[in-house]
Amino acid sequence: MLTTELINSNIPRLQLKDSIAKALQLINDYRVTHLPVVAPDGKYLGLLAEDDLMDIEEEKGSVQYFEESLLKASVKENEHFLNAVNCSNKYETSVVPVVNEEKELVGVIAVTDLLKALGDFSGANEIGGIIVMEMERSQFAISEISRLVESNDAHILHLNTTVQPETGLLTVTLHLNKKEISAIVATFERYEYDVIYFFGDEQFENEIHSNYRHLMNYLDI
Repeated sequence: MLTTELINSNIPRLQLKDSIAKALQLINDYRVTHLPVVAPDGKYLGLLAEDDLMDIEEEKGSVQYFEESLLKASVKENEHFLNAVNCSNKYETSVVPVVNEEKELVGVIAVTDLLKALGDFSGANEIGGIIVMEMERSQFAISEISRLVESNDAHILHLNTTVQPETGLLTVTLHLNKKEISAIVATFERYEYDVIYFFGDEQFENEIHSNYRHLMNYLDI
């Protein structure tokens, strides 16, 4: 998904001539922590923070007072939306401005829309189990992990890795297309993978009991 696909056209933009009182009111009305500021020619100047506005006692002044201290955070149009996620995390903003090659403001992405897109991207809307493992980097092999999952008639919907700064170990999170994952967990443990925790439905019926029940139903016929 590209940044332009997530632009929220309802979020307003400020101009240098706008009053501080107006800026505070818009930030309050739209429940954001920052708003973009543009020049008369439409060029993006930066983000104005609510915290900066709260530090000013005189609300009759204009946004131009903050021109030199505006936050220069933005992403380009037609970038992958994950760049916008990174921008929001880096600058701790509730909106991410989108600009074109001429540095003109195209629009703004709300963090709430980014969170929804991130959930769709990670497969959070798919029903399935989750397995979290910890391992050395040398142990991490996507082909081997996929093989073990598929040997249990399951598939990986999403795989994510993060590095623990203290130990250098990888934390590997698997989102699978099955909720009954106890057999998959057992397979990983049999191959000496360190499963930290997992979320899914336990499979209470083992194969022998299931086959026995089917046999009894057959004999009743």
